[in-house]
Amino acid sequence: MTNIFVTNDDGVQAPGLLALVQAMKEIGSVQVIAPATNQSAVGHKKTLFQDILMTETTLDDGTPARAVGGSPADCIAICALGAAPWPPDLVVSGINRGPNMAQDITYSGTVTAAFESVIHAVPAIAVSLDDHEARHVEDYRAAAAIAVKVARQVLARGLPPLTILNLNVPAGRAVKGLRLTRQGIRIYRDELGRNGDAFQIVGELPTGVYDDAGTDLWAVHNGYASLTPIHLDLTAHRFIADLAAWDIVL
Repeated sequence: MTNIFVTNDDGVQAPGLLALVQAMKEIGSVQVIAPATNQSAVGHKKTLFQDILMTETTLDDGTPARAVGGSPADCIAICALGAAPWPPDLVVSGINRGPNMAQDITYSGTVTAAFESVIHAVPAIAVSLDDHEARHVEDYRAAAAIAVKVARQVLARGLPPLTILNLNVPAGRAVKGLRLTRQGIRIYRDELGRNGDAFQIVGELPTGVYDDAGTDLWAVHNGYASLTPIHLDLTAHRFIADLAAWDIVL
């Protein structure tokens, strides 16, 4: 039977994870390994030389799950290193409450759990819903159904090495269709808050460049689900020739 690992960054009891688990059971056996607490925006944090607690729990529908006292990447890493049977056929991370597009992917624990999976040679999908107010399992059903369609294709066709699929779904159930996209450009509106010697990063939710057709931001803004292939080779290949012209000599 197809074996699917499901994780996230919103925490093991998040409704988006439960919706994803229930949907993925249509196509295989599901194991849940997710952070014990919310780990949003932790990026690709990997805990080294410190204890990482893993305990048994259950989801609201009774599904067994493992709660990990670490980051989303930790969840995958410790499983790949022997804390759980490995490898699965697929890792699916999400469904995140809020989108993960453009530069968001460098912050997102949802996306970086998928990155950790492909580092360990297992194909992975990251799934996010463009709705920061989604609080109930039903809010995620449409996104979960789309994730199943993508997962079926990944299981049938595979993915190139070190490549994930980043799926973002617009809020609401009337999704116009699916668009294959590239990363867009976010515009962050962070501000600095202060309380004595303590600081906080606060501000309004980010916006972005929404009129650049073919980007993830454009697609979701126009009511389409966005599917972006992302590779872990971060080299700026087109800049190499220009950089060579600098003629840096030691």
